[in-house]
Amino acid sequence: MTTTETPGADTVRPRWGAERIGNAIFAGVVFGLGVFALVGAFAIRVPAGQAIGPQVFPVAVAVILLGSGAALVISALRGQVAPREEGEDIDPDAKTDWWTILKLVALLVAVLLLLELLGWWMVAALLFGGVAWTLGAKRPWVALLVGLAIGIGTQLLFGEGLGLFLPRGAAFDWWYGPGPLFG
Repeated sequence: MTTTETPGADTVRPRWGAERIGNAIFAGVVFGLGVFALVGAFAIRVPAGQAIGPQVFPVAVAVILLGSGAALVISALRGQVAPREEGEDIDPDAKTDWWTILKLVALLVAVLLLLELLGWWMVAALLFGGVAWTLGAKRPWVALLVGLAIGIGTQLLFGEGLGLFLPRGAAFDWWYGPGPLFG
């Protein structure tokens, strides 16, 4: 923690450096996500007579986010900054790889745009394979196949087995003929 002293002052005040400002911004984002999640959780319609409805998990996540955000805000305002890890195998002075971040954001935007068209199972494969490729996988085609298996598995488990809505994809309507599994 960096401090500044004014001549003749008995107190030492922490300085608002870049690290402390970054912690305050992160704390505000976490707290804001908690508020957003809580508002969204209470917007969920619950059928009458249901003891435990679909609001329970989102409210729990919102409470955890709000608590974490509040603790982070307090710690940032107090100027409590954790010391840098000396044992990690990273260069703390390395520049941010904006190209990688841009590719990851582009993948997330592509998921949002293609989800209804291609369906969850295909988009999950593209996301998994794309993230693996972006982060330097030696064999991204293997990651694409693993993503396809995960996408199909979650589609079958949650979409077909539990009856939850996961988009199947308008591009593959010809494949989902009538039947017990995809009808």
